[in-house]
Amino acid sequence: MLHGGNEKNRFSHIWATDIPLATKGVVFPQTTEQVSEVLKLFNAHQEEVVIHGGLTNLVGGTQTTSNQWVLSLEKMNKIEEVDKKAKTITAQAGVILEQLIQTASQNDLFLPLNFGAKGSAQIGGVVSTNAGGMRVFKYGMTRSLVLGLEVVLPTGTIISSLKKIIKDNSGYDLKQFFIGAEGTLGIITKVCLRLYERPTSRYAALAGVHTFQQVISLLRLMNKSLSGNLSSFELMWKSTYCAATNANTELNPPLPHDYPFYVFIESLGNDLSKDFSQFESGLTEAAEKGLLLDAVMANSKREVKMLWSIREDTQILRKPFVATQHFDISLPIGVMDAEVSSITGTLEALPFVERVLPFGHIADGNIHLVVGKKDDSPEYSEKINAIVYRNLKKHLGSVSAEHGIGLQKKDYLHTSKTSQEIALMKTLKTTFDPKNILNPNRIF
Repeated sequence: MLHGGNEKNRFSHIWATDIPLATKGVVFPQTTEQVSEVLKLFNAHQEEVVIHGGLTNLVGGTQTTSNQWVLSLEKMNKIEEVDKKAKTITAQAGVILEQLIQTASQNDLFLPLNFGAKGSAQIGGVVSTNAGGMRVFKYGMTRSLVLGLEVVLPTGTIISSLKKIIKDNSGYDLKQFFIGAEGTLGIITKVCLRLYERPTSRYAALAGVHTFQQVISLLRLMNKSLSGNLSSFELMWKSTYCAATNANTELNPPLPHDYPFYVFIESLGNDLSKDFSQFESGLTEAAEKGLLLDAVMANSKREVKMLWSIREDTQILRKPFVATQHFDISLPIGVMDAEVSSITGTLEALPFVERVLPFGHIADGNIHLVVGKKDDSPEYSEKINAIVYRNLKKHLGSVSAEHGIGLQKKDYLHTSKTSQEIALMKTLKTTFDPKNILNPNRIF
């Protein structure tokens, strides 16, 4: 345990390492049983506790106050089993996602989770936030990969169901309560994930496109052409692509800064020759139909990695600004172009906003915005929020596509949930955690 001032050497987010952690102390359990004992003690004395994993959360989920305890899962970092027959991997909650990906690959299997923070994010937090990423289009959110969980309730009760089976209709699927609950209902201590056969081919391309409608048409064409191999289809608006690949960054632009939209395409398959031919043919057909203006294809592992680093390294987008505000919204694809244009134009007309940089997982309707601004005042933040979220309810969108609600989006939950839904969520919280000790005040 850390306390008595030693805890101030820690922090609540990997982007805020210069801000000392505010807490009564930090505990480091190494087993599920130890987590249980700690929670029994906290619950008996009604002590609030905030769970820390990889500290990559983007909605304030790991922020603390000086009257709260921190429970860190970093020492629960063992991969317990890879079952090649069942195609599963079982791990403690503190294992880094990238380690799971590499371990699966070493066993000739594949864990499709892929997002920028994979080198820091811990799998317990990934599941607790139902993380998305760049392969949701083919493989679904994290929820789709979870077969079993071990969870400790706020009372200290251990719920263990680390099943490796895909089909199980024996009553309520209890693990679903904890996936995406942001640690408010229980602490995930172990996870059993579904794996796939490891792809033997990976091809990628970057395409320059003239209109948003052509982006959508290109998505449909490539999905059809690749016969189920399309694994990612990501979009950057011109402003964002230019910001990521200008002379002040370390990323070279594979295509010139001439096009309104830039699409990143990935194919994963198991027939090198056939997969390459399908990918190349799809791009050729798209060019012949006028759906793209230019394209570059990456063949080698090195080329693919360089190409995707442009899309994955979003921290580059923050660097030129004194302050930034990040958004993660979902919209129906039919209104996305008009909404992003309206939001961008309205925001950039504000005197305290410098740039708006949109990008996202276009195939699943998830758009991210990085808003560069002159300072980080609460007044400016609220005005920007009001503009970005103003039409979500009308379009049946979401205030959070994949990052969660945490502390920072609580006031806007009503844009995505009805009052009846919020009331039911509160009932669940009260049922699981009647003393409100676990990750308190998150979500609502």
